[in-house]
Amino acid sequence: MFPTTLVQLCIVHLVRNSLNYVPWKQRKHVAADLRAIYTSATAEAAEQELTRFREKWDKPYGTIGSMWQRHWDRIIPFFAFPPEIRKVMYTTNAVESLNMSLRKIIKTRGSFPSEQAALKLLYLALKNVVAKWQKQGVPHWKDALNQFAVLWEDRMRAVARM
Repeated sequence: MFPTTLVQLCIVHLVRNSLNYVPWKQRKHVAADLRAIYTSATAEAAEQELTRFREKWDKPYGTIGSMWQRHWDRIIPFFAFPPEIRKVMYTTNAVESLNMSLRKIIKTRGSFPSEQAALKLLYLALKNVVAKWQKQGVPHWKDALNQFAVLWEDRMRAVARM
């Protein structure tokens, strides 16, 4: 029913790459029209939004519409997921925060006596990040978790037993 692998193309990176072609003054408007594409309810609705986007923006920024069209077959699997899961997938704040925390820990050290020392440090950093997430929570995670439990109940039970 739903793809078992994650989205073949990261929507966030596609949006960011698209905005590289847009001057600063126009970014908000172009980003809003791109958002209408990837937040559409279905792949068909997204395709209609892409057509509208191209009609509006192809003259000044034809590269963007071409890029989305070229990758469309790899974007479509994204729409097989419920909106709650898609929102967590295209909201990268949690992932970027984790990467920043790990880079910060590694960057402040000059060198490590062994690979095991580096792994221990990363492990401790991950424990701190998880504790912070448990205290503050990850935006939209509860909605996505509910959908995961509905779609993949057997997998969720298996993880809970670990």
